[in-house]
Amino acid sequence: MALETVPAGVDVTTPNVARIYDYFLDGKDNYEADREAAEQIMRKAPATRATARAGRHFLARVVRFLAVEAGIDQFLDIGCGLPTQQNVHEVAQAARSDASVAYVDNDPVVLAHARALLAKQPRTTVIEGDVRYPESILRNPDLTAVLDLERPVGVLMFSVLHCVADEDLVQDAVRRLRDAVAPGSHLAISHITRPPAASTYRKAAEEAARTYRDRGVNTSMTFRDREQIAGFFGGMEVLGPGLVQLPDWRPDPELGPVSGHGLPATYLCGVARKDVR
Repeated sequence: MALETVPAGVDVTTPNVARIYDYFLDGKDNYEADREAAEQIMRKAPATRATARAGRHFLARVVRFLAVEAGIDQFLDIGCGLPTQQNVHEVAQAARSDASVAYVDNDPVVLAHARALLAKQPRTTVIEGDVRYPESILRNPDLTAVLDLERPVGVLMFSVLHCVADEDLVQDAVRRLRDAVAPGSHLAISHITRPPAASTYRKAAEEAARTYRDRGVNTSMTFRDREQIAGFFGGMEVLGPGLVQLPDWRPDPELGPVSGHGLPATYLCGVARKDVR
């Protein structure tokens, strides 16, 4: 194998959750430690790669729905991860050319890759931020140069909230985001959940989650149940079909598989709207 180029100041000996996810999606921005951890995770839970792809298809369906049907023309993607297939700006701007997108992450590797990709991309920005501290995201001048927070925005939190273990902290952070955005805004969430007790996949999912800790990955995985995930939407109107498995949210054959047959119930996802007063 050819020697891999390592970004200056980046530790590639410790597995990184964004790079592991990139490997699940057959990306190229990962290193040996990430691949070894990812392979161990997939040995524990063989549906992991298919689930990651289903999550990406969910992202595309949500963004197109918000752009086309909900009339949203600006998007805030918190915990965006490494650029890969069907990025938010690509889906949004294919649906409406005037769409603006702000990407947020706290990982220096993610930030470097995203900024390189989007350096000449109109109406997009990439900022450093942490979902736990929403005010610092919303006040960032690079964000407000692209997004008008006095108007409705699509807030996207895909596979990020389960990286925060503290329940009170994460619920409060999402509440503050809900309170800050304009009426008419939408919130989209995908989050891991423990399979039902009767599921033959429950042990596999738990062992895979433990692997993140055992391999020293830079973040852990926190299961939350339906009630906890629903709590992130607060008083917002959850749109149909409600909180469902990834492939079951408004399936669209143009944007990915329309059937969840054979995919274990390890995720819940949904979209909600903040009422217009």
